[in-house]
Amino acid sequence: MNVSSDTQPAAAIRLLAISGSLRRASHSTAVLRHMATLLPADVQQRLFTLEEIPPYDGDLDGPQPPAAVAELKDAIAQADGLVICSPEYNYGMPGVLKNAIDWASRPAFASPLKGKPALVITASPGALGGVRAQGQIRDALAATLARPLSRPHVAIPLIASRFQDGQLSDATTLEMLQAALADLLAEIRLLAAARG
Repeated sequence: MNVSSDTQPAAAIRLLAISGSLRRASHSTAVLRHMATLLPADVQQRLFTLEEIPPYDGDLDGPQPPAAVAELKDAIAQADGLVICSPEYNYGMPGVLKNAIDWASRPAFASPLKGKPALVITASPGALGGVRAQGQIRDALAATLARPLSRPHVAIPLIASRFQDGQLSDATTLEMLQAALADLLAEIRLLAAARG
């Protein structure tokens, strides 16, 4: 379920990357893997996949949730910030991503998502880059008391054309991702400084 793409064995900042797609050849997952190569030396990224997260069931929601859910919540708790990259399905976020957010949002008002800075990225073969899904993801995160970054949306249109030989190569997209990562890291450092 869970694939690590760590850039350094020890890091001052830990990011958790979550893809909204389960596809083996997912462009969203590929974007997250490439982002790990853009990180400074003192930042580590761990990629977490969602295929083992069961459908949310309130009867299973308690101090001992399903193992995959416990692993997700622990990974979020250990991270300083989140990077979510998702496709758009039928004008909205994929069900697997909404399901994971629902699990991670528990217990209400005291979940591991509370106060967690989050960079939201969408990628789509369409011309709008998944902006409708972006809005849904940001709203769902805000409802959990997470902190989706207040910045211009990162929505990558025509996603397949941004890759060459399996590598993200489009200069404009890379610049946009680097700027977004810089904003996320600045937010994390600001929060850490405020906590003392």
